[in-house]
Amino acid sequence: MVEDEIEIRELMALHLLRQGFKVVECAHPLEAQSVLENKVFDLVVLDWMMPGMSGVDFIDVLKAKSPESKILMVTAKTEPQDIVYGLEKGADDYLTKPFDPNIFMARVRALLRRSLISQAHIEDEEVKIAGLSINFKTYEVFVDLEKLHLTPSEFKLLALMVQNQGRVLTREKLIENIQGEGINVVGRTVDTHVFGLRKKLGSWSDHIETIRGVGYRVKLE
Repeated sequence: MVEDEIEIRELMALHLLRQGFKVVECAHPLEAQSVLENKVFDLVVLDWMMPGMSGVDFIDVLKAKSPESKILMVTAKTEPQDIVYGLEKGADDYLTKPFDPNIFMARVRALLRRSLISQAHIEDEEVKIAGLSINFKTYEVFVDLEKLHLTPSEFKLLALMVQNQGRVLTREKLIENIQGEGINVVGRTVDTHVFGLRKKLGSWSDHIETIRGVGYRVKLE
């Protein structure tokens, strides 16, 4: 947990500890960076406005050191553009202050469930399929040995479709995966992500099938 306001940090830690979670508290990103040298966490609760480095800037450091960790941003920044920016930077969910402790704990449990589901789908660190290679440890994607530069949302979207190849995924399911539960987004947001992803995938995008009025699937036949 990375939060500079001690009262809020202790409140969140108390609720987590009561539910049996192990908690490490950090007052700022530089302290958290030191902790990450020796530990890996299932979930990181992260404030935005902190001394030394902002929470959104720390996401890059966190993803480099522990790409498997889920990130829940808990912050007083409530503007829609701030929420979108935090999610696009790599946060898995976003909760605004002040918050209900029950909602906080529900978000934590939801993120941890999604983490377990993702791990169950990923048997290897790398998946290769029809010339596409996805490395879940380094967050790198290659098509015919050419490295693609995807946004965090595009990576999550592609990974979920590949892990569920042949299965139709609804827009709602895809939005939940890339932008976090409980976030109100425009219904066709996922279409924008798919459009950008297809452009970057080039000819491999032919494997992404649009199911009219429903969603998308990766189809190899």
